[in-house]
Formats: sequence, structure tokens, C-alpha cells
Amino acid sequence: MGCWGAWGAGSAASGEKSPSSSGAAAASAKRSANARREMCGGTPVELKLGMRAKVSSAPATGEAPTRELFGPGPSNVDPRVTRALAQPLVGHLDPYFLQLMDETMDALRRVYRTTNHHTIPMSATGSGGLETIMLNLLEPGDEAIVGVIGYFGQRLAEMASRAGATVRVLEAPLGDVIAPERIAAELRRKPAKLVALVHAETSTGAWQPVEDIAGVAHEHGALFAIDCVTSLGGVPVDIDRWGVDAAGSCSQKCLGSPPGLAPVTFGPRALDAVRRRRHKPSTWYFDLNLVFQYWGEAGGPKDRVFHHTAPVASLYAFREALRLVLEEGLEARWRRHRDAHERFARGLERLGLELFTPAAQRLPQLNVIKIPPGVDDALVRRQLLARGIEIAGGFGPLKGKTWRVGLMGYNATPARVDLLLNAIEEVLRVGAFLR
Repeated sequence: MGCWGAWGAGSAASGEKSPSSSGAAAASAKRSANARREMCGGTPVELKLGMRAKVSSAPATGEAPTRELFGPGPSNVDPRVTRALAQPLVGHLDPYFLQLMDETMDALRRVYRTTNHHTIPMSATGSGGLETIMLNLLEPGDEAIVGVIGYFGQRLAEMASRAGATVRVLEAPLGDVIAPERIAAELRRKPAKLVALVHAETSTGAWQPVEDIAGVAHEHGALFAIDCVTSLGGVPVDIDRWGVDAAGSCSQKCLGSPPGLAPVTFGPRALDAVRRRRHKPSTWYFDLNLVFQYWGEAGGPKDRVFHHTAPVASLYAFREALRLVLEEGLEARWRRHRDAHERFARGLERLGLELFTPAAQRLPQLNVIKIPPGVDDALVRRQLLARGIEIAGGFGPLKGKTWRVGLMGYNATPARVDLLLNAIEEVLRVGAFLR
């Protein structure tokens, strides 16, 4: 299986359609081997789940500063979403709120492009949504295959392991993706109950094709689940057409709502697996059978059973964010993210900066920039933050070597791209990093 988190690199521009899955080129393979030797020293390493603070902390003043959020999330939100967040609170079993829950489910199905009834924003961050998937679909003794193309694939594997499954990891070099043939070969070698992948790997900016892998999984009797935390609302996600059995995302990236909700969807095959479990899930809070006594089963009783106190204001904001997505239209929104990326890439080229991720599998909404030699990563980010702009650094083997820039939702516009490019240019020139 190799070492988790040790991969290679690449570079180049992106389009609207899903990327090619042809695999790494020879140069990338060489870089991959070098990265493995450098990070692992020839022996497996344990997954490190922590991330350090992006910049040194500032004293609290009692009032939040205004920031332009160009990191990997959260992103800035539309003023309509902010106003929705400030609406008067009602109880979590109030008739108005129950109606809002139904409306939110319907809108989320349209964004996910699914008819799955079990499509809701879980009261948790995106990580909680992914744990909901793993803890309900897997139990001790199950086999799972997890594709790892970066940090968040590692995390999926860790979640599957904690659910009690035996996890087989397939890795790709940093910036690259996993071909369907590799999944097929592993399933032929030994069946699995679940195949899981990260659709948009936030640590590397890689865009993993999933449609063909869903077909491969089903051909071998496996369920197929994806982490689309960074992809939903920014690039095509088509749950029913692709045949995805379960997916989890977040509220704060391309959907344009504050953090705190985890949109999930479960299809018929996934729900059948939940019903056939040998034991209850090890989680109470994320137990789908209990959660949907509150959200309402398809064709079930209209009465709702208390499960937890839902984050009422967050759901106000999330419903408004979904309204904005649907008013714009999914295809138009995907195109806007692609156009923002292309404008940003041209600006970086003008500044002599390169993108890390190979063009064939580059995400438009999450741009990973190579830090030029001699440039102080943390100093540049501190100076940007002093100008009210946040970007993120790399982590793991890319720490100090890359910046991660999100152009998501409200921030994926020409004016905001130019704002960011001008700030980057100013900081680099002041530091004499640009001539």
C-alpha cells in the first residue's frame, strides 16, 4: 500500500468538464518516488491529523475584523445570507421551522441532482457529514477501499478504520488522481463493501473523476461514496446520473453559507445497507435511523421526534444560500468558478507564479500555488492578513512549499479575483520577491 500522504507534483489550466483519469506522467512518477523517499524514509508513517494555525494569533478586540476569505474555506457569503442569519429565532419544532426543513431538503436535492429522500444538512461541519457516512455504512468486519490523493483521503481512511472496517488504501502522487482500473483490480483481488474517494482534494487542488469508478464499484457489488466537501456548487456533482450511493459536503465553501452544516445524501443501496446492519452504529448522534425520525422518513408519519436541537439560524442562512445557487443555475455557477480560476491563473502567470496541480486534474475553485524559492511563506500570509486578506498555506509534505487559494461562491468573481491578485503582487513587490 505504500506510505499514506507521500506523493508527487505537477503543473498547467482547467475546464468545466470532469478531468481526465489517464494517470501520472513519467516526470510526475519520478517526483512521486522522490517524495516518498523524502517523507517516509522507506517505511510507513502514521496519519497526522493535526493542522497548525495559519498565522500567529492577534489579541481579541471584542469585534470580529473584516476579512476577505480566500483560503480553502470558509468563504465570504452573499449579503442575503448574512441577513437570513439574523432573522428572529423560532423553536426547532416550530411549524415554520419544520416547513423550512422540508424546503431545505428539496433545494438540496436539486443542488445534488438527486431524488434521494435522505438528503439533509446534518447539524455538524463537513467532517461530521463524512463520519455519518462511514459510521452508518460500515461496521466491524467490513472491507473498505479508500482512494488517497491527499490529506482528506487519509482522513476518510481513518474514519473508515474507526468504524471498525478493514481499510485498504490506494494512493496516488500528490496532485494526481486514481484511475478506475486500479479500483477494479483491487476489487477483483478481494471484494469490499464500500469504495470511498475524495472528489475534490483540498490539500492538493486535485479533481478526482468519479463516474467510471462508481460503475466499477457497483459491478463488483460495492457501495460507492464520495467526499464532495470542496466540489458541491463549484464543479459538476450529479449524484443520480453517476450512481453515487452516499455523498457528504459542507456549507461554507462553494455553497456560500457559514460553517456548521454538513449536506449529505444517501441513495437506496446505501439505505438498504443501513437497514441490514448486524449491530447499531457506534454513534448515537449520527445514527441515520434516529436523525430521520426528526427530519421525517419518506412516506412516514408527519409527527417529528426530537433528536437534537437543530441550529435554527444556520439553517435560515443555508436555505438562503441554496436559493442563491438555484437562482443562478448550477451550470452558470460552475462556469463562473471556472472563469474565476482562469482569470486567476493568467494573473499568476503574469506575476511569474506557477500552479502546483497538473492541468488535467486541476480544480477551478481551489488553486494551489508553488511558493518560489526564497519567499517566506508565513511572512507573505501575515502581510496579506494585515491587508484584510486570508489565504492558506500547505501542510504535510507541502508545508512551506505551497499556498492554497479558494475562489469559492461569492468570491468567484472578476472583481474579487483582481482584488486578490493585486494584493499578492503588492506584498511580493514590497518584499522584493518580484522584480
